[in-house]
Amino acid sequence: MAEEFDAIVVGSGMSGGWAAKEFTEKGMKTLLLDRGRQVKHREDYPTENVPPWDLPNNGRVPKEELDQDYEIQKMAFLQEYNKHFFVKDSEHPYTQPDDKMFTWIRGYHVGGRSLTWGKQTYRWSEMDFNSNIEDGNGIDWPIRYADIELWYDYVETFAGISGSLEGIPNLPDGKFQPPMEMTCVEAEMKKRFDELYDDRHFIIGRCAHLTEPTEEQRSLGREKCQYRNECMRGCSFGAYFSSQSATLPAAERTGNLTTVTDAICHSVIYDETTGKARGVRVVNSITKETTEYSGKVVFLCASTIASTQIMLNSVSEKFQNGIANGSGALGHYLMDHIYQAGASGRMPGFEDFYESGRRPNEIYIPRFRNINGDTQENFVRGYGYQCSAHRLSWKRGADQTGYGADFKKNLQQPGAWWFRMTGFGEMLPRYENHISVDHNNLDEWGIPALHIDCEFSENELNLQKDIAAEAESILNNLGLEDVSSWVTPANPGLCIHEMGTARMGHDPATSVLNKHNQAHEVPNLFVTDGSCMTSTACQNPSLTYMALTARAVDYAVKQMKADLI
Repeated sequence: MAEEFDAIVVGSGMSGGWAAKEFTEKGMKTLLLDRGRQVKHREDYPTENVPPWDLPNNGRVPKEELDQDYEIQKMAFLQEYNKHFFVKDSEHPYTQPDDKMFTWIRGYHVGGRSLTWGKQTYRWSEMDFNSNIEDGNGIDWPIRYADIELWYDYVETFAGISGSLEGIPNLPDGKFQPPMEMTCVEAEMKKRFDELYDDRHFIIGRCAHLTEPTEEQRSLGREKCQYRNECMRGCSFGAYFSSQSATLPAAERTGNLTTVTDAICHSVIYDETTGKARGVRVVNSITKETTEYSGKVVFLCASTIASTQIMLNSVSEKFQNGIANGSGALGHYLMDHIYQAGASGRMPGFEDFYESGRRPNEIYIPRFRNINGDTQENFVRGYGYQCSAHRLSWKRGADQTGYGADFKKNLQQPGAWWFRMTGFGEMLPRYENHISVDHNNLDEWGIPALHIDCEFSENELNLQKDIAAEAESILNNLGLEDVSSWVTPANPGLCIHEMGTARMGHDPATSVLNKHNQAHEVPNLFVTDGSCMTSTACQNPSLTYMALTARAVDYAVKQMKADLI
């Protein structure tokens, strides 16, 4: 075994960056492992500020390359300007049933998907932690909103979240920087919306973009958002929250952080004598050499599927089906939000107005289904809408007929205003949605092959239909024209909000983790990424991962200092 660390953190993205920051700031010598390459803030954003005409193929990835290397990743946001932040599916395959598809979107590099996330940040409410026990789907959460409220405050203050105070019970307010402005059309739609609906809300999105940086944020080299909306290229201003802009610089300045890249975590090493994790086994992605690292506590933050794959690979005499898996729940209850449904419409007028800048944020309409007396017969839970208004650009010409000078001149003028609504709905936890590994089939690094078996249920599909129908109804009621809705055949994974597979719970017989994200059966093993989630709610989940991670580290350090783990 190499040098022993106080804490080993596997994964450097949304959760891992927070774990590294919290451990190091509490004086713990911390090892941070990432299976991918190093990405240095400001230095390794090769396409930042590069115009599309200076990129190959005007910024588009050729179809032949997509089909060969990005068969799954191409379904996300892959372009020439950001493909270096997504893995090649051809190099990292997994299997699934022929009649089911799970689109696992991945980035193997320091910072992970914190460099490419959508940055929408919404708190869960008491309703979300109560849902499982109230409607009988899944097991009860071992925590409630009160357990995490102060940790939401803590991470929001450090990360920097812009938003408006609204007093909505099912979408609690937070510690916000000033909200971004709505466009004139959005402001008019809000006015109409508020006059029309008493039980619904139309608000500016809450997002991890600095609008009024604090001294702490400026001390890390962060500045306010420049409204470029090129976040997926990397942001040298540090305006949006990422591991590179915020948590890792904070961890590095303590002097307590050691980072090892190109380090694929094969498994957690379990000590049968002590009943604890002794460390981790790592394979160098380039040399294929194996190294073992020792730590007093292990935090898995590699993302939902990756962390669970590590746990399933971690077999021993006691845990022959994966470490901390006495319940048999490990790998099961895989979830993702359902979306790919909504509506759009044209707003008449306002043709003497245009947008200023490229605001990297949207309008949010919080959940209103199955709450406050609204009861749907064909689905439980609900959804929220993410929306925006924009004027059509010259690109509209691709869908129009015409040619010549008049056609070109027309495209030089802005088109009409359009408003688009997309719903994000909750997925229920179901045992049959699961991941597994094949110990007889190893990849080039000696890692057991991954298999994903997951599909949406009738509840999610009915919810998706309602997303489209209600969006169309709303836009018609608000006076928009040429309104149309859509429902696209959906498969889980594409929303990139995968959760579950190592869920929290009260009972070790039905869950993997306790209320502190601590493995029931291995006291010094914690999991704080999306795999810990017991349900999905309908809000974007990353803010909750951050809060749970900071809370778990605080608990773990106190336990370590008391010699309890």
